[in-house]
Amino acid sequence: MELIAKINKLKAVVRKMRGAGNSIGFVPTMGALHDGHLMLVKKAREVADTVLVSVFVNPIQFGRGEDFEHYPRNLSHDVELLTRAGVDYVFAPAIEEFYPKDFDTYVEVERLSEPLCGKFRPGHFRGVATVVAKLFTIVEPDYAFFGQKDAQQAGVIRRMARDLKFPVDVRVCPIVREEDGLAMSSRNASLSPDERRAATVLYRSLCRAAALVLEGERQAGRVRQAVADMIQAEPLARLEYFEIVDTADFQPVAALQGGVLMALAVYIGKTRLIDNLLVDVP
Repeated sequence: MELIAKINKLKAVVRKMRGAGNSIGFVPTMGALHDGHLMLVKKAREVADTVLVSVFVNPIQFGRGEDFEHYPRNLSHDVELLTRAGVDYVFAPAIEEFYPKDFDTYVEVERLSEPLCGKFRPGHFRGVATVVAKLFTIVEPDYAFFGQKDAQQAGVIRRMARDLKFPVDVRVCPIVREEDGLAMSSRNASLSPDERRAATVLYRSLCRAAALVLEGERQAGRVRQAVADMIQAEPLARLEYFEIVDTADFQPVAALQGGVLMALAVYIGKTRLIDNLLVDVP
């Protein structure tokens, strides 16, 4: 495994891989890796000759008052995990290397970025689309892997890749969960023991919502109220949003039919967590 910090060095490696006819599987991350990230690496290893992972805490996707300064960082531990997972290259640039002082170009996927997290984190998906577009340009991957936990992010990136004609196969992999159902996230490390126990309310409320639909409920408003009641009953939790949306454009649906995405964001103490379920309405 080789650790690379400079863009020009990475581009030279990519040219070498291309010259040898090797396909490239790419997993972009912000570090603080867990088994969810390693599952993405495994999927990349299955289809690509060369696997490359980026570790970069992207400052432009954090809004004012968010946790950029306190986002967990442990590059040596991440590199150890990725080495054991069979990754070939890790790209870990400094902020100044990736965003020079005169950087002034951004990518925005407008409609898909507006609902759900976009309502509460203005500019977030512009930062996501920009960093991934730049990484796609540098890495030139054949395959790129993202997690379903960040469903809206994955949708934004898919649309960006389609609209801008990036020659990359964007693949979205299932959520990896702890034994009690909590979706694996780098932010889980910020939870106290009591908060960690309270955080299971996200998945429990999603399962309750899905059960209501499978039992015959077709009014989204009633399902939303049931979830709000469950979250409110947990003293350490504060609901930011729960929505049932169309899987194509993330727009809310009133009458439930076909495939829908149930998505929520909840503050557990000071830590913001997200989760979702895909549900096929009978």
